[in-house]
Amino acid sequence: MSLQLDFPAVLERWPSFLAGAVLTLELAAFATVLGALLGTLAAVGRGTHNALIAGACKAYVETIRNTPLLVQIFLVYFGLASLGLKFSAFAVAVAALTINVGAYTAEIMRAGFEAIPRGQIEAAEGLALSRLQIYWHIILLPAVEKVYPALTSQFVLLMLASSVCSQISAEELTAVANYIQSDTYRAFETYIIVAVLYVILSLVMRAGFWGLGLVLFPRRRRLGTPL
Repeated sequence: MSLQLDFPAVLERWPSFLAGAVLTLELAAFATVLGALLGTLAAVGRGTHNALIAGACKAYVETIRNTPLLVQIFLVYFGLASLGLKFSAFAVAVAALTINVGAYTAEIMRAGFEAIPRGQIEAAEGLALSRLQIYWHIILLPAVEKVYPALTSQFVLLMLASSVCSQISAEELTAVANYIQSDTYRAFETYIIVAVLYVILSLVMRAGFWGLGLVLFPRRRRLGTPL
């Protein structure tokens, strides 16, 4: 049996592929920003001396990191519906992805915080810097700089993982591919195209993070340190 590929029949649906790719990037962008904020707060919470806050943050991180993303999406999707709260599939997908990536971001940021030398903080205190100045300039920004490559990789993985949001009818790239292959009966060609598009989206995100790193951490650019 010879394999006959018919890419033109699938490529004529390019507007649908484009719309799905754009929605995938939107999902990733919203979840990245919100997840970074949530993860940073959780990392700070785990480092506090308040046992209740630290315990709650640890429970959140361990629960999310040890359960499948798809199950988390279903819990958010059906959980909100059972409470009588109706949101779009896009909003639910963003919420679930934010909760998921926030847990992984928390562990990455915690490693960054722990990498800050105690003497550096004590020196800042000796210069009479305010607590806010110390936390922003001495702890947070240097910590982010140290773990920036790990963070960006995690956010790219988040974009790829957003494909499971097709299970709740979020019209992202994989969901679009499912519709197209069911209409054209060209599943192999459809998913080859989708795979190529995901590679392109990954490269676009990595290029964006690289550029952002040059803006946020100009010292690395001067020293030639990889971002």
